[in-house]
Amino acid sequence: MNLPRIRNTGIDFFLILSFVIPFALYMATLAPSVTFFDSGEFLTATASLGSAHSPGYPLFLMYAKLFTWLPFGNIAFRINVATAVSSSLACLMVYLLTVRLLKHETLLDDSRLSGKVAQWAGFAAAVSFGVTPRLWLQSNHDKPYPLLAFITSVVFFLLLQWQEEYHEGRERPSYIYVCTFLAGLAMAVHQTIVLLLPAWFLMIILTDRRMLLRIKELLLAIAFALVGFLVQLYLPLRALSNPLLNWGDSKTVGQFLWHFLRKGYPSTPPVRDLALWWAQIKAFNIAREFSWFGAVLVVVGLAWLFRRHRTVFVAYLVSVVVFLLVIAGYFNTPLEVIFLTEEFFTPLYLLTAVLLGLGLFTLCGLALERIPRFNPSSRTMCGAIVLMFLTLPSGLCAVNYFENDQHNNYIAYDYAVNSLRSLPQNAVMFTWGDSGAFPLWYLQGVERLREDVDLPHTPHLVFGWYLDSLPRVFKNSNLRKFDITSLDPESALRIAVQENLGVRPVYIDFSTRYSIDFREFQPTQRGLVYRIRRNSEPTGIPDLSLWDNYNIRGIFEKQSFLDLDTGKAILIYANSYLEAGDFFAGINRRQEAVMMLQKAELIAPDMGGAINQIRTRYGLR
Repeated sequence: MNLPRIRNTGIDFFLILSFVIPFALYMATLAPSVTFFDSGEFLTATASLGSAHSPGYPLFLMYAKLFTWLPFGNIAFRINVATAVSSSLACLMVYLLTVRLLKHETLLDDSRLSGKVAQWAGFAAAVSFGVTPRLWLQSNHDKPYPLLAFITSVVFFLLLQWQEEYHEGRERPSYIYVCTFLAGLAMAVHQTIVLLLPAWFLMIILTDRRMLLRIKELLLAIAFALVGFLVQLYLPLRALSNPLLNWGDSKTVGQFLWHFLRKGYPSTPPVRDLALWWAQIKAFNIAREFSWFGAVLVVVGLAWLFRRHRTVFVAYLVSVVVFLLVIAGYFNTPLEVIFLTEEFFTPLYLLTAVLLGLGLFTLCGLALERIPRFNPSSRTMCGAIVLMFLTLPSGLCAVNYFENDQHNNYIAYDYAVNSLRSLPQNAVMFTWGDSGAFPLWYLQGVERLREDVDLPHTPHLVFGWYLDSLPRVFKNSNLRKFDITSLDPESALRIAVQENLGVRPVYIDFSTRYSIDFREFQPTQRGLVYRIRRNSEPTGIPDLSLWDNYNIRGIFEKQSFLDLDTGKAILIYANSYLEAGDFFAGINRRQEAVMMLQKAELIAPDMGGAINQIRTRYGLR
């Protein structure tokens, strides 16, 4: 069959393209610097070889650290490239798994034809996975889940190879040992790897039940898993060096377990109702990722798998059930942050993409069987088949490109720079939300901007290890005299603010201003941030010159990429302009008031009602 191909040179060009095409797309849409959510924290931890939020992510940090030595771009861009590479490797594994499962399939009694169709099916599945919204969203900035998906797919591939060796009469326990080693290693990327253990166990037991009775091999498998797990020693070893970002400070066994077991997170789950339960279940959404046509192909692929590879069929279904039971059932994620758990399903989506490839192969086989007098050398026929394979990935790419294009996304970077520019020398600014704090950490810790400023993160003021990391602020703080774990962050913040007032200029960010009721203090706007004064002190006039020095790229234009916190940052700009306009109107500085209100309306037209109320109240045109 004359499907388009490069002359046979012994090189699998489909394999190469399964990596190169997704990687090219990710590089074209790659974020140029820090973004919101965990980005700034991961970047800072990677650059300093420190520790990120629990459970630390040591393997991901070490992997990404290698890319900081690239000779181009800033540190954030280089680490973003690391995620683009791991995502592209995951796409490559979709191709390998699909071709591996189709290795012994024959279409029209023509093994050469079958091999070509299998390659095209694997290639189409790999690129389709690469342009799904969930993977693409993680691939253009720093995320650990694509690396986890890659490692888990390697384990599945090795298990398939072990199964084939076993069925051919050759026992190769070394494959199992490598798999358990990789499983232990992957725990240092993300702990959701444990959700795949039941599927892998079933693949082994359903193939060879005698494995349960081979004590020596079982002990060796456990030993290899423990060797892989030893990468966790990175956390206490690096903590001894006091890196720039040392989340959890795992110097002792107790602190290591606190960090590894995620003890620092709130443990009270939300009250579950039917709507919340359904929203949690829908976090795994094949139709959203692959389209409804893709979902149909997945069902066809499952049917093929049931007939040809029953153990893999069982493993996939068990994986889906375990993921849903634990993530939706046990985690019981609140409605407003369910979108964060959607990333946990990345390894499942990789396996689902393999099913899509199997479905494409099956569909092509059915079509060929029903075409009378099929001519393998017909260019028209070959073109039609190739078109069938390329339609889905091309369509998914066209639909998802715009909203995942971050190559001009400077909003988080500019927001952090503008916040730091608003602060006087030797100031201390308390932050509240992660997205408001982490970009500041990156700019100060990695790009060395405004090192004279201290940036305490209010939710962390209840942890002793965090107070230790900011000696200029908390070395002699009264917070050390209390059992701070019994304090709430608001109380800790009030104590810290009271201690620093009159000693250093004290500021808070926008999120802190509107998260806490400051009865005893007076927040005064200074651009995007607020100066804290005592109630007896004069208010002062907002400094309008600050706004002229701000970088506001992407604020007034329609954004192609708009996640939750990027949208919030844009609204913070709009609210800050509105608040300044209201103040200037109140002191009869009408020209400044009109200008600030106009900018607020340009940024957020939905705020037009509130803006017009201010205009009406003060008689502004």
